[in-house]
Amino acid sequence: MVTRVKICGITRPQDGVAAVAAGAHAIGLVFHPVSPRNVSIAQARAIVAELPPLVCVVALFVDAAEQLIREVLAGVSLDLIQFHGDESPDACRLYGRRYLKVLHARPGFDLAAAATRYQDAAGLLIDAFVPGVAGGSGRTFDWAVVPAALPRPLVLAGGLNASNVAAALDRVRPYAVDVSSGVETEPGIKDLTRIRAFMRTVQQWDQKHG
Repeated sequence: MVTRVKICGITRPQDGVAAVAAGAHAIGLVFHPVSPRNVSIAQARAIVAELPPLVCVVALFVDAAEQLIREVLAGVSLDLIQFHGDESPDACRLYGRRYLKVLHARPGFDLAAAATRYQDAAGLLIDAFVPGVAGGSGRTFDWAVVPAALPRPLVLAGGLNASNVAAALDRVRPYAVDVSSGVETEPGIKDLTRIRAFMRTVQQWDQKHG
């Protein structure tokens, strides 16, 4: 089985192209105004226009207003919505689109119980919990807290990079991994060398365990 890779926080067309050329299966576009990786609808269109076919484009929102989400859906060609805040199941279903629901691995939080609320999600993304930061913090978390069984495919995020992703794959065996800060020179600016190193590590792990 191939481990899918999503490279999130793309802000420039050339970074999206580089990510896909290196083997990424999906890119993430952040629509969260306080994020240094936030993009406008115009920026998102420019990025998507340069992508080759058969690449999954994911739009990330954090407790966003319905109007913003609908404007983005109308203005950008997207495949998945990623709800990265405290959105309820009903809020996630409101748009009739396939979605990823993010669950944050914070102390005392029952990930398994929370996961059961989103049975219709395309997948569940588990990320590190950093107070006041929605994502892209570069922080890892204790992978031992990830439930052994989840109702939907698992996407693992949280401080992943070329140095630790093989260990994460060993421990968690997720369907996919999500990386942002681990392949950047600065927030929102991706580094081709780091992207290639990350992809090479994942691909080598797949070959060893396939």
